[in-house]
Amino acid sequence: MKILTTCLITAALTLPKLGQAGVVVGEETDTMLGKGVGGWAGVLIGGAAGGPLGALAAGFAGAWGGGEVQEASGQGGTAYRVQRDDGTVVTVRSPNQTWQTGDQVDIIGNRLVASEQQLSSR
Repeated sequence: MKILTTCLITAALTLPKLGQAGVVVGEETDTMLGKGVGGWAGVLIGGAAGGPLGALAAGFAGAWGGGEVQEASGQGGTAYRVQRDDGTVVTVRSPNQTWQTGDQVDIIGNRLVASEQQLSSR
Protein backbone atom coordinates (compact mmCIF):
# COMPACT_ATOMS: atom_id res chain seq x y z
CA MET A 1 0.00 0.00 0.00
CA LYS A 2 2.84 2.39 0.80
CA ILE A 3 4.40 1.80 -2.62
CA LEU A 4 1.10 2.60 -4.36
CA THR A 5 0.67 5.79 -2.35
CA THR A 6 4.24 6.87 -3.10
CA CYS A 7 3.75 6.19 -6.82
CA LEU A 8 0.48 8.16 -6.93
CA ILE A 9 1.98 11.15 -5.13
CA THR A 10 5.05 11.09 -7.37
CA ALA A 11 2.88 10.91 -10.49
CA ALA A 12 0.69 13.78 -9.33
CA LEU A 13 3.68 16.00 -8.61
CA THR A 14 5.44 15.27 -11.89
CA LEU A 15 2.48 15.58 -14.26
CA PRO A 16 2.69 18.41 -16.79
CA LYS A 17 1.22 21.67 -15.62
CA LEU A 18 -2.08 21.44 -17.48
CA GLY A 19 -4.34 24.48 -17.19
CA GLN A 20 -1.75 26.54 -15.37
CA ALA A 21 -0.79 28.91 -18.18
CA GLY A 22 -2.14 32.43 -18.18
CA VAL A 23 -1.71 36.10 -18.98
CA VAL A 24 -0.90 38.87 -16.49
CA VAL A 25 -3.89 41.25 -16.44
CA GLY A 26 -2.92 43.58 -13.57
CA GLU A 27 -1.01 44.06 -10.36
CA GLU A 28 -1.84 44.95 -6.79
CA THR A 29 -0.09 45.48 -3.46
CA ASP A 30 0.58 42.29 -1.51
CA THR A 31 0.11 42.69 2.24
CA MET A 32 -0.13 39.03 3.30
CA LEU A 33 2.87 39.24 5.64
CA GLY A 34 1.39 42.17 7.58
CA LYS A 35 -2.00 40.48 7.76
CA GLY A 36 -0.46 37.25 9.02
CA VAL A 37 1.67 38.90 11.70
CA GLY A 38 -1.14 41.22 12.79
CA GLY A 39 -3.66 38.41 12.85
CA TRP A 40 -1.52 36.11 14.99
CA ALA A 41 -0.63 38.93 17.38
CA GLY A 42 -4.33 39.79 17.67
CA VAL A 43 -5.29 36.17 18.35
CA LEU A 44 -2.71 35.85 21.11
CA ILE A 45 -3.50 39.16 22.80
CA GLY A 46 -7.27 38.82 22.35
CA GLY A 47 -7.23 35.26 23.62
CA ALA A 48 -5.36 36.26 26.74
CA ALA A 49 -7.63 39.24 27.39
CA GLY A 50 -11.04 37.99 26.30
CA GLY A 51 -10.98 34.25 25.79
CA PRO A 52 -12.12 32.60 22.55
CA LEU A 53 -14.39 35.45 21.43
CA GLY A 54 -11.66 37.96 22.18
CA ALA A 55 -9.21 35.88 20.14
CA LEU A 56 -11.54 35.89 17.14
CA ALA A 57 -12.33 39.59 17.30
CA ALA A 58 -8.76 40.70 17.95
CA GLY A 59 -7.45 38.27 15.30
CA PHE A 60 -9.63 39.80 12.59
CA ALA A 61 -8.82 43.32 13.77
CA GLY A 62 -5.11 42.52 13.89
CA ALA A 63 -5.12 41.04 10.38
CA TRP A 64 -6.88 44.09 8.98
CA GLY A 65 -4.61 46.49 10.88
CA GLY A 66 -1.43 44.63 9.95
CA GLY A 67 -2.30 44.77 6.25
CA GLU A 68 -3.13 48.48 6.45
CA VAL A 69 0.10 49.30 8.28
CA GLN A 70 2.19 47.34 5.77
CA GLU A 71 0.52 49.09 2.84
CA ALA A 72 0.75 52.56 4.42
CA SER A 73 4.43 52.12 5.20
CA GLY A 74 5.21 51.17 1.61
CA GLN A 75 6.51 47.76 2.62
CA GLY A 76 3.95 45.78 0.63
CA GLY A 77 5.13 43.40 -2.04
CA THR A 78 3.67 42.91 -5.49
CA ALA A 79 0.98 40.44 -6.44
CA TYR A 80 -0.27 39.93 -9.98
CA ARG A 81 -3.76 39.12 -11.24
CA VAL A 82 -3.43 36.35 -13.82
CA GLN A 83 -6.17 35.22 -16.17
CA ARG A 84 -5.86 31.48 -16.72
CA ASP A 85 -6.63 29.73 -19.99
CA ASP A 86 -10.03 28.68 -18.62
CA GLY A 87 -10.98 32.33 -17.96
CA THR A 88 -10.62 32.35 -14.18
CA VAL A 89 -8.60 35.16 -12.61
CA VAL A 90 -6.25 34.37 -9.72
CA THR A 91 -3.90 36.54 -7.68
CA VAL A 92 -0.34 35.24 -7.37
CA ARG A 93 2.50 36.73 -5.31
CA SER A 94 5.79 37.33 -7.11
CA PRO A 95 8.32 38.91 -4.75
CA ASN A 96 11.44 38.28 -6.82
CA GLN A 97 10.22 38.90 -10.38
CA THR A 98 8.40 41.76 -12.06
CA TRP A 99 5.84 41.26 -14.82
CA GLN A 100 4.05 43.55 -17.23
CA THR A 101 0.40 43.42 -18.22
CA GLY A 102 0.08 41.01 -21.13
CA ASP A 103 3.05 38.79 -20.21
CA GLN A 104 2.42 35.08 -20.77
CA VAL A 105 3.19 33.17 -17.57
CA ASP A 106 2.88 29.72 -16.05
CA ILE A 107 1.77 29.25 -12.46
CA ILE A 108 3.95 26.69 -10.71
CA GLY A 109 2.98 26.12 -7.12
CA ASN A 110 2.28 29.63 -5.90
CA ARG A 111 4.80 31.48 -8.10
CA LEU A 112 4.89 32.83 -11.64
CA VAL A 113 7.47 31.80 -14.25
CA ALA A 114 7.83 32.88 -17.85
CA SER A 115 5.71 30.79 -20.19
CA GLU A 116 7.49 28.54 -22.66
CA GLN A 117 5.42 30.25 -25.39
CA GLN A 118 6.75 33.67 -24.39
CA LEU A 119 10.35 32.41 -24.19
CA SER A 120 10.17 30.92 -27.68
CA SER A 121 8.77 34.13 -29.18
CA ARG A 122 11.66 36.28 -27.92
